[in-house]
Amino acid sequence: MSGPQCCANPPTLSPGSGSGHVEQLGGLKAYVVGSQDSKLAILLVSDVYGYEAPNLRKLADKVAAAGYYVVVPDYFKGDPYAPENAERPIGVWIKDHGADKGFEETKPIIQALKSKGISKIGAAGFCWAKVVVELAKCELIQAAVLLHPSFVTVDDIKGVKVPIAVLGAEIDQMSPPALLKQFEEVLAAKSEVDGFVKIFPKVSHGWTMRYKVEDEAAVKCAEEAHLDMIQWFVKFVK
Repeated sequence: MSGPQCCANPPTLSPGSGSGHVEQLGGLKAYVVGSQDSKLAILLVSDVYGYEAPNLRKLADKVAAAGYYVVVPDYFKGDPYAPENAERPIGVWIKDHGADKGFEETKPIIQALKSKGISKIGAAGFCWAKVVVELAKCELIQAAVLLHPSFVTVDDIKGVKVPIAVLGAEIDQMSPPALLKQFEEVLAAKSEVDGFVKIFPKVSHGWTMRYKVEDEAAVKCAEEAHLDMIQWFVKFVK
């Protein structure tokens, strides 16, 4: 999550966006949306721009419409990456917001969801997807989706113990197609774990989140990935 692609096309953050609301959950603020009666939850792990990104909340609302209780935590605690801050480039910012920290902070969120009666949880990560990989290694979730992941290694994929889908971009320095093909080979050899890898042509890292709503082609590519993600959860978080 430290390359220029990670930070391209920053969103205009909007605290009031989405049809859900913000509440405290497991020690963090979180955008939540969906039926309180659902026994199935989906955790969406944001990219560097955090949980107030309108496209992310729009996707959360779409996942909720499929029957899930959706949680988008504020892992960065009001401190998303700000590209205009020249004194704090991404390499400095990331030191305060490592995925290991995000993984630990997810554990109380999962406990809080279980205390609400949630029986199964899926998780999707956008760029900052290493958090989701760690959850999948420990079987703290029932299914995982990685969208244009950063810093995820072949060894990480070897350690995954739950169904995992990887949706990658053809133009991606963080997870280039050659690496995604290695992920695919590892998953093909793991008969005990359902795996799926898809490389989207002509799109760049971050395409599922940081598209311009007026760019019809970009929206179409993003929505295809969103649908793949939701279908993965429908199949394995039920």
